[in-house]
Amino acid sequence: MFRGVKVFSATKAREREDLGEQVTRWMRANADLEIVDRTVIQSSDNEFHCLTIAIFYRPKPKA
Repeated sequence: MFRGVKVFSATKAREREDLGEQVTRWMRANADLEIVDRTVIQSSDNEFHCLTIAIFYRPKPKA
């Protein structure tokens, strides 16, 4: 079960190359969250290629 979702998406080649770093920065900035699932989706048409990463999370249980 998750409480939130964070979506990262890029269509330009340079943005797609940086997407992993964006996810890593977000995860470091939100260390109080537990990642429970993720989905990676690639779609394209005649002109654009889109890469989307969805991170499903919930607050970490308090110790």
